[in-house]
Amino acid sequence: MSASSRPKDDVIQIRASAETKALFNRAAAMRGQKLSEFMLECARQEALETILEQRVFLLNDEAHARFVKMLDAPPAPSAKARARLKRKAPWEA
Repeated sequence: MSASSRPKDDVIQIRASAETKALFNRAAAMRGQKLSEFMLECARQEALETILEQRVFLLNDEAHARFVKMLDAPPAPSAKARARLKRKAPWEA
């Protein structure tokens, strides 16, 4: 069963200013959609993009080589970073 054919029984409620709602209504009308359809489609697409941004990135050959080189030779931690790693956590003090 595809995502669009599954029953829709969960409710999502949000509050927005009248100005924002009017903007959404205008955009939905331009697409010939109901407000809820428009908002759900846009939010779903944005959620997928957000998730993919955290998992997938594409590099050309030159950028990939630079990236791998940086991973293989990370910079040494600064004195400030080393000091932070040596101090006790606030809940251990």
